[in-house]
Amino acid sequence: MSGIVLFAVLGLLLVLGMPIAMSLGMSSLFVMSYVDGAPPISLMARSIVTGADSFPLIAVPLFILAGDLMQVGGLSKRIINFASSLVGHIRASLCYVNVLASMFFAAISGSAPATVAAIGSNIIPSMNQQGYRKEFSSALTASAGMIGVMIPPSIPFIIYGVSAEVSIGKLFLAGIVPGILFGLVFMFMSRVVVRNQPVMDMEITPFSWKNVAKEFKSSIWALIVPGIILGGIYGGIFTPTEAGAVAVVYAIFCGVFIYKEITLSDLPKVFARSTLTSATILVLVVFAAAFGRLITFEQIPAEVANTLISLSDNPIVILLLINLLLLFVGMFMETISAIIILTPILLPVVIKIGVDPILFGVILTVNLAIGFCTPPLGVNIFVASQISNISIEKISRALIPFLYAMLVLLLVITFVPGISLTLTNFAN
Repeated sequence: MSGIVLFAVLGLLLVLGMPIAMSLGMSSLFVMSYVDGAPPISLMARSIVTGADSFPLIAVPLFILAGDLMQVGGLSKRIINFASSLVGHIRASLCYVNVLASMFFAAISGSAPATVAAIGSNIIPSMNQQGYRKEFSSALTASAGMIGVMIPPSIPFIIYGVSAEVSIGKLFLAGIVPGILFGLVFMFMSRVVVRNQPVMDMEITPFSWKNVAKEFKSSIWALIVPGIILGGIYGGIFTPTEAGAVAVVYAIFCGVFIYKEITLSDLPKVFARSTLTSATILVLVVFAAAFGRLITFEQIPAEVANTLISLSDNPIVILLLINLLLLFVGMFMETISAIIILTPILLPVVIKIGVDPILFGVILTVNLAIGFCTPPLGVNIFVASQISNISIEKISRALIPFLYAMLVLLLVITFVPGISLTLTNFAN
């Protein structure tokens, strides 16, 4: 009974437009206050305190700040120039530059919308000048931006790691190969889509090792960030949380002293923007901790697991049902919120059918990353639309070929565990 009331109140508050964090907190408080048999309100207070008291969680605001500093500090622009020097001689090269630069920036920011904003603000106007349809360049950028939450460091992986109590370092490793696969497939799909367009010959530039060396030298400070972060983590030098702090200091150093595109007077604005984003996420996390503790107390995860398994004892069918659920949720719910709410519900289900929790973290993140590119939420689409001044409807139609590719890759990642788990063996 308590579970039904809990989700009914949560749904009502969301329909009324209350922020997700407040909806989670208010629905939990309502059940604890007015439903017979529910745990006492003191459970909520304890859950909020323990939810906030998490060292790995500190990595989230640190990586958000580092991403903002690197975007403002000119690192994204230099990454694009380096990517262009590598693939500018290939037909339809700006498509490849778009995806490759997004992959590079993904290894810095850990955020899909940040990747779209940083890369799109530079590459979309360039593609439009070369004759690419605006809706296509926007759709490609929105698609490539989703790689931002797969290639480490990944904010959703950190949130899942905290929620599921699994190794964040292993999650980072598990996301590398899927992220690269998505990048390669997006390159292929973009080439297929524009194969009959005259723009394919317009932006070809001769390949030059001299130019590659020049752009590499200019962008070296940006390109070594992933090596510093991942090398430090897996070399045992620092934890993922400490890596976030290192990334912040490094970003300030590069932006202020190397590229000199950030002045000391700019820092308060960047800090304020990052603080607002971080506070939104962290408030959500602490209220979700109370919500998660309550649904566990009510044994809702066990009931969901039993229900799904009662539908079929075939792991393939159960995983397909979970994927359909996650794709649907991703269309309507922000990624961090969905991970926090769904992890305690679905993790027992997949463990029961023998799925590795690390693999499920990748499956969960990929499903919800697709939600970045699907209306009505579609955050990546909104960001690309603001950059290109193209309607969301037009971008959504242009996204369809890329969505097909995403769904195929989702199935491959789900049912071929080795793609995600092979690299995690090196973390043992």
